[in-house]
Amino acid sequence: MRRRASLVLLAFAVFFAAMSPLLRWYAFPRLAKIPPSQYQETVLEAKPATLLDYNDNMKVKRVPKVTIVQTLKGNVEESEKIERSAGRDVVVWDALSYVVGPDGKMVSEIPERYIFDAHSQAPVHATGESVDGDPVRREGIEFKWPFLTEKRDYEYFDAQARTSSPIHYKGTRTFHGMNVYYFEQTIPWTKVPMPKKMPIKGVTPEQIAKTGMTRWYTTKRMFWVDPVTGAPVNGEEIHKEELRNAKAMGLPQDTVTVFAGHVKMRADYVDSIVALVKSQRLLVLLLTSYLPWGFLALGTVLLALALWLEARSRRPDGELPDGATTPTPDPQPTPV
Repeated sequence: MRRRASLVLLAFAVFFAAMSPLLRWYAFPRLAKIPPSQYQETVLEAKPATLLDYNDNMKVKRVPKVTIVQTLKGNVEESEKIERSAGRDVVVWDALSYVVGPDGKMVSEIPERYIFDAHSQAPVHATGESVDGDPVRREGIEFKWPFLTEKRDYEYFDAQARTSSPIHYKGTRTFHGMNVYYFEQTIPWTKVPMPKKMPIKGVTPEQIAKTGMTRWYTTKRMFWVDPVTGAPVNGEEIHKEELRNAKAMGLPQDTVTVFAGHVKMRADYVDSIVALVKSQRLLVLLLTSYLPWGFLALGTVLLALALWLEARSRRPDGELPDGATTPTPDPQPTPV
């Protein structure tokens, strides 16, 4: 019975030992994915801010607040089309950055289409990849870091400049009780395209371009990222935009500030994102840490128990089982 039990335990030990690397290196890449139908809305605010009032003789004003609403909407139909040719799970996000002034009127509106690998977050180049209607070819990440984020710099795509540049790892910090990685990226003054949708009715980017006026932009971008899920739990920007060669439009200055402010995520949205990330990070940890190491430890224990039972079932010649006594020989008959 001991030998039979030791063989059963040995079989379970091999099973759990084999499951440990399979969970980490086979199941994790196939199960940990961004759902194609995900929808997320985030509200950021700059309080106070400097803003150009297009409807009041292009005057630069100090305003109490500028609001930026960012939405990410999964496009399931488009992702399924691209998956058939790409041969892997793909997510298509239709994003929109909508800026509103203190009077509730639109300041700018920039749509994007971001196509990426559902597990690695690496960009997938396909028809439709765009920013404000202009085709782009992204390099690096945008919006989200990969699962199991590393302590290193990443290439991050800037939608305004339409280019990628390093976003630098600056250390580990504590945010809302979580250990997060802090990243920074600074975009120097760069000439960027005019938005396709202008806040002045009847004015198009082409008309402005004919005057010789150009739009320039700089920002310092900051993210606090959960290293397990790769999801940013907080984001800020110190942002500034200018119109240069503004005298061509009859303005007294040659350089006019369009927008300047320290943009921060609204506190209630920070709380909801932190709660969502905390609930999702457990699933990733189960596949990458808890179950693989737990199965490996369990397999080791079962192997030790199987070897112990096997050793107990094998005894030297002449050794009797536990509790057994030497049998008494039958008495010899007395000779007559």
